[in-house]
Amino acid sequence: MAKEAKPAKPGNDFVAVFARLRAILTPYAARMIVTKDDANWYYLDTKSIGPNKKPICFAAVRLGKAYVSFYLMPIYMNVALQATISPGLAKRMQGKACFNFTAVDEALFKELTALTRAGAECFKKIGFV
Repeated sequence: MAKEAKPAKPGNDFVAVFARLRAILTPYAARMIVTKDDANWYYLDTKSIGPNKKPICFAAVRLGKAYVSFYLMPIYMNVALQATISPGLAKRMQGKACFNFTAVDEALFKELTALTRAGAECFKKIGFV
């Protein structure tokens, strides 16, 4: 992953965005390994070992200088799940598994919550969770 992020600039909503996105992931913490949990990162790995003999990243939230990133790895490997992403959420995508936000957007966060739930189910079906 990237270098440690510097704290967000005063006056933006990044801390609130980070808190809301982190809240989407906290229900999965009991079934995962919380690899990082600090002011800039909340990172969940699977407890099961993947093909490379290491845990697999499930999801993470990172507070950066320009935006807050939400990483959801199950969509990287699931074309059917990718197809469910709305055009509004797709505009926030960078790459195949990262969404960037600068403000709280309840409608998109609701969609991310459902997408995260579907991603967890996908990982469960293939034995990662």
